[in-house]
Amino acid sequence: MEFLILIIALVVVLAVTGGFLLVRSRRGLPPGRTAERPVSAGPATRAAPPAADEGIAGTDLPGLVPGSAAAPEAAGEEPSPPPPSAGRLVRLRGRLARSQSAFGSVLLGLLSRDSLDDQTWEEIEDTLITADMGVTPARELVEELRTEVKVAGGRGAADVRSLLRAQLIKAIGPDQDRSLHTTRHGDRPAVLLVVGVNGTGKTTTCGKLARVLVGDGRTVLLGAADTFRAAAADQLETWGKRVGARVVRSDREGADPASVAFEAVKEGIELGVDAVIVDTAGRLHTKTGLMDELGKIRRVISRQAGVDEVLLVLDATTGQNGLRQARVFGEAVNVTGIVLTKLDGTAKGGIVIAVQRELGVPVKLVGLGEGPDDLAPFEPEAFVDAILGG
Repeated sequence: MEFLILIIALVVVLAVTGGFLLVRSRRGLPPGRTAERPVSAGPATRAAPPAADEGIAGTDLPGLVPGSAAAPEAAGEEPSPPPPSAGRLVRLRGRLARSQSAFGSVLLGLLSRDSLDDQTWEEIEDTLITADMGVTPARELVEELRTEVKVAGGRGAADVRSLLRAQLIKAIGPDQDRSLHTTRHGDRPAVLLVVGVNGTGKTTTCGKLARVLVGDGRTVLLGAADTFRAAAADQLETWGKRVGARVVRSDREGADPASVAFEAVKEGIELGVDAVIVDTAGRLHTKTGLMDELGKIRRVISRQAGVDEVLLVLDATTGQNGLRQARVFGEAVNVTGIVLTKLDGTAKGGIVIAVQRELGVPVKLVGLGEGPDDLAPFEPEAFVDAILGG
């Protein structure tokens, strides 16, 4: 009897021990290691994100301001280096072609007709005028094109395209100086003043222009002389963080814009930067007092450094209204170059020719989207090729 009890007790002990080992093996715990000492995470293991209410203490995400899109850089990371300006328009040509190709297709279709009578030439002229080229430039281009077609005699698709391409490039003016003057003058930085009406994208243009210059190896300082809109200075600081450019601003809303511009140039001289970009408040071209203020800003800046560029930012989608704006700004300040924004959002590429004739100054930069690198130096050949789909 005692022997039987001993056997039963032994069986129970073995059963308990075996069950315990089985459970351990299923949990993946090797002998000698307990659950209180977990296995270290391997390369594929990721820590769980913090709960929504935990927050992240001590982080400062660059480029985040109320109402703005999140900055692409993560906390603690250096901003990604911008690409150089060379070849930007060629890289963005597809975006431009999507909006302009219909205009080019119509022109090529009309010129490829079997018979180019007076009515067809009138349709060609109307197409150019509809594209905001302006009556006089459109008429001149048609007359020259008409003469070229008669002289050349060729009517194949390639011939027609080549003739039209040459005339459009000629109308745009391939020999105009479209370079941005951003080189230091001894101990003085180049100064660029950015002007325009409300809603054209001046502040964004300042930030994107800073990226263009930084991509070309220049050092930049931004001056927030739009003191009437608090969000403008915040937005400019966002761009400054993204490109690594210092921003000079006033802590007081409504401060004197000329004073802020003066301080920006002064600090640019002290820091030895290559270029100072001054953002100004948007103003209606019909407001004489505000237009006079631009002259004051320029005069105050000139006490310590010359103004190398006065860039007028125009919204390409406004058409003929943009030309009226350009005329008044050209009278108020000595505009040296035009920045056409939202050019990818309109099929009226003729505005490039019209605004250049109106002001007698070249289009130097074009905006082709909302991305940080969608501002490109204007290149007539690449622009016309985008229009004609080639």
